[in-house]
Amino acid sequence: MCAAMVAGVDSSTQSCKVVVCAADTGEILHQAQARHPDGTEVAPQAWWEALCAAGDGLFEQVDAIAVAGQQHGMVAVDADGNPVRDALLWNDVRSAAAADELILELGGAQAWAEAVGSVPLAAFTVTKLRWLADHEPELADRTARVMLPHDYLTWRLRGGGPSNPGLEPTTDRGDASGTGYWSPADCEYRKDLLALGFRGRTPELPRVLAPAEVAGRTPGGALVAAGTGDNAGAALGLGLGEGDVVVSLGTSGTVFARSVAPSADASGAVAGFADATGAFLPLVCTLNAARVLEYAADLLGVDLATLESLAAQAPPGADGLVLLPYLSGERTPNLPHATGSLHGLRPETMRPSHIARAAFEGMLCNMAEALDHLRSRGTGVRRILLIGGAARSSLVAEIAAQIFGVPVTVPQPNEYVALGAARQAAWALSGAAEPPIWSARTVAEIPAPDAPAIGSRIRAEYQRAQGDLYGRSGAVPPVPAPRRRRRSHERRT
Repeated sequence: MCAAMVAGVDSSTQSCKVVVCAADTGEILHQAQARHPDGTEVAPQAWWEALCAAGDGLFEQVDAIAVAGQQHGMVAVDADGNPVRDALLWNDVRSAAAADELILELGGAQAWAEAVGSVPLAAFTVTKLRWLADHEPELADRTARVMLPHDYLTWRLRGGGPSNPGLEPTTDRGDASGTGYWSPADCEYRKDLLALGFRGRTPELPRVLAPAEVAGRTPGGALVAAGTGDNAGAALGLGLGEGDVVVSLGTSGTVFARSVAPSADASGAVAGFADATGAFLPLVCTLNAARVLEYAADLLGVDLATLESLAAQAPPGADGLVLLPYLSGERTPNLPHATGSLHGLRPETMRPSHIARAAFEGMLCNMAEALDHLRSRGTGVRRILLIGGAARSSLVAEIAAQIFGVPVTVPQPNEYVALGAARQAAWALSGAAEPPIWSARTVAEIPAPDAPAIGSRIRAEYQRAQGDLYGRSGAVPPVPAPRRRRRSHERRT
């Protein structure tokens, strides 16, 4: 009998990636990908076409499939199963004002944190529904169902769509917790918050499945697992342990860790998400990560390898040159309309090498501030797991250890979101109580710095530039030292 095979899909902002793995070991047998259109609003049909193209010839071979998708996006469909408009993605900031309105209407940030574990930002689905209701009310009136990107693709894999609009969509805890109208702590939708966001409308929502629950089957008979959001997928693919904190450097940046208890941060910095195992995934997101290096390379007219070589020629701290990397606005700190800026330009710093170094350090200082938020909520940090496209740079890992001040592990470059989805598919296929154990290989281990003062100096210069331009709005909470023991009535995150 042939060994079972499973497919994992990473439907990200930029592309659809598919991995086919052996269900028992996680060995990758096949990989493929297809591009997605650029932009912050995309026709959901384009995702489906990319999924079909990337999975062509592969899905027919597998026993189970799961999809991990970009979080938060709003897919609004009518009663006939057709999207009423292009989906608004997580990085579309037109709903920033809607987020501010909703926070006030519920009674403040603390009320939102207590209700759904997170405070709405422009990325969240509930804010995009408010924007739709206010700016395109005729389309809001036509909306019969609201889904997330991974929900939509799971629905289509099961045969849903215009040819079968009555098929009930499904989602999972991890992705539902990024909507702003589902409570990770209570494991239920908050229809009152849905109605608040959508100006009284209450469209149908996907059924929330347990982590290893089966969503259905493809028309060809393959099992379709629940799927999840991309960050929960990456956590499952990496097999996070206690003290492990992931710093993911993709188009956006994320910092997250697995927790046994739900989180509720009224500052709005830490999103209190659920994960794909039944636990929780406190997470901090930035809008700018690997793109900072890509645009810096474009600015200097070089490729990424040359950018890294240039950056290595400049001293740590780039002689005081600081890049605030808010190229697409920013979510952490919450500055949706900010722009990037260079500080400390002097004759000796107006050099390609210094600008390159400032790009690396600016990207990582922004991620370090995101990590501070997670630490301030009680997350212990034993080591950093550095993943994403930018993690393939040895200089990124070296500077990360310097700026974060803790050991950095770089797992073997891989599609961990897709691998997490494949692992979930194998789990659902097996019917076991726990997901299968798949081993991950490490390609680099960078110890904590011998001279932590260098990283502290780099961060101090960054924070000074940030404070000069944005004042307290760019501030992050200090890292507590040492951690106190919590009382029994307090939640641990």
